[in-house]
Amino acid sequence: MTDNAPAGPPPAASPESSGSGPATGAPYDAVVLAGGGARRLGGADKPGVQVGGRALLDRVLAACADAATTVVVADPRATARPVRWAREEPAGGGPVAALDAGLRLTTAEYAVVLSADLPFLGADTVHRLLAALRDSDADGAMLTDDDGRDQPLVAAYRTASLRDALAGLATEHAERGGQGGLTGLPLRRLTGALRLTRLTDPLASFDCDTWEDIAHARARIREHGHVLNEWITAVKNELGIELDVDTRVLLDAARDVAHGVARPAAPLTTFLIGYAAAQGKGDPASIAEASAKVADLAIRWEAEHSGGGSAPDAG
Repeated sequence: MTDNAPAGPPPAASPESSGSGPATGAPYDAVVLAGGGARRLGGADKPGVQVGGRALLDRVLAACADAATTVVVADPRATARPVRWAREEPAGGGPVAALDAGLRLTTAEYAVVLSADLPFLGADTVHRLLAALRDSDADGAMLTDDDGRDQPLVAAYRTASLRDALAGLATEHAERGGQGGLTGLPLRRLTGALRLTRLTDPLASFDCDTWEDIAHARARIREHGHVLNEWITAVKNELGIELDVDTRVLLDAARDVAHGVARPAAPLTTFLIGYAAAQGKGDPASIAEASAKVADLAIRWEAEHSGGGSAPDAG
């Protein structure tokens, strides 16, 4: 799903999409940089590389889904949710020029700036960055990786501070005889002018620069502690479902049916639970209620079998 709106000021955010919440405290915009050359991937389309059945770009977009406006700096492509598109001039001008292009379409006080190759970034980390920024007098809050290195593309910034720093950098570059505005400038030139606070999160800051990184990410999500949540998230994304479901309730019901009735009955029963919930309100409470009824039925079913069909006591 894409929103190919032309460049210009974004529309005012509606209350439903304001991006404010208990973790963020205020609306925020997101700028995702997705236009790099991916040289260490042999020029592959890195934002489109799939990890756990989802494109890397879509995984990042899910982490900032409550942003008031999300700007992706790259050539437009199909995405799992609507975004706005921007492009630095000339294309391929580097992360500073790309950030400047994306920031021009934002209006919120805070901006989360992300690269498009973060397979383990989640909304909780985005909210932690915003909370750390909001509760400080810093210009930005960024993650560091497991080696303690700054990750300026996994960060939240005060938009005004970023704009001032970008303008100052462009002026300085021009005074030194630089050509092409912000093209080719490294991010450290930009972040060096900002007061930053740092959070350590080696997992969320893990990015995919090489095929070895991609292989590591794909292997990790299949580990026992992660595969279920990753699979459920991928399925909901594929089916366009946004409902948050307590998977333990469904798993418990499926276990009771498999044990008390027959194993093949378990997947069919969970389908029927979902269908019954959809006939009602279709919310988590409806699923929990249907699951409880099925679990009780499975217990009664097993009790009949365990009793061997004998007649009840006359009493």
